[in-house]
Amino acid sequence: MERGLEPGMAYLAVGAISSKDLGFGHYGCSHYRRRCKIRAPCCDEIFDCRHCHNESKNAMEVDPRDRHDIPRQELKRVICSLCHTEQDVQQFCVHCGVCMGKYFCSECKFFDDDVSKRQYHCNECGICRTGGEENFFHCNRCGCCYSTVMKDSHNCVEKAMHHNCPVCFEFLFDTTKDITVLRCGHTIHLECLNEMEHHSQYTCPVCSKSYRDMSRVWKKLDQEIASTPMPDIYQNKMVWILCNDCGETSEVNFHILAHKCLKCKSYNTKQTRGGPTSCSSRIEETMS
Repeated sequence: MERGLEPGMAYLAVGAISSKDLGFGHYGCSHYRRRCKIRAPCCDEIFDCRHCHNESKNAMEVDPRDRHDIPRQELKRVICSLCHTEQDVQQFCVHCGVCMGKYFCSECKFFDDDVSKRQYHCNECGICRTGGEENFFHCNRCGCCYSTVMKDSHNCVEKAMHHNCPVCFEFLFDTTKDITVLRCGHTIHLECLNEMEHHSQYTCPVCSKSYRDMSRVWKKLDQEIASTPMPDIYQNKMVWILCNDCGETSEVNFHILAHKCLKCKSYNTKQTRGGPTSCSSRIEETMS
């Protein structure tokens, strides 16, 4: 289907900007600024971008049997937002010559007019990333791009971002939201991590390791335990604990507040056997 310019539309006046820059910043959706729409190869419908397609086709009101994501590598046709000409995927419209995206990746079939994101294509990831290629490196074991600041210090986790966010369950590898890497190497949306901290949760949802310096909290717990002696019946009661931070097991004196790892001195532990189950460790209250 080929369509020409709409009747009465004056695209270029004397002294005006170049035809390829017409409409810059005035077209697109909530996800991207771009001057084209896409025809989804899966359902043959037109959308502003693949995220618009996926949100529409995976909405709660859609029959679960019909829900699906767009196979973006199979995208073959786009529609110019200015002259509405449908055509093969390319950066400049074959009819009116407008640039349909200042940033264009032929491999990802991706358009974006907002080049302030400093997009680049990572061959190893197989997708486009943002933030400037010089600021990132690709970790082959983790299977994703990380900030160069982390190059010599991050903990490698096999396919670290090839899974869902442990909080909101959105697939992390191609998410448009900011991602952060925890000390343990697991990844999570930054906004989800902030929400966890808002609710005084400071352990990784995947492996339960502490993801921030908790030394101040452990000192407060030392003081609380020292000032809260146990009844005589529990004075010599011993229990076994597993430390979530270092992975060691220890036999320690039972206390109703918390149990301290004998190796790394962390209170991020859980009782595994021996005697009554302890109450909540009071870590949340101590962080407040």
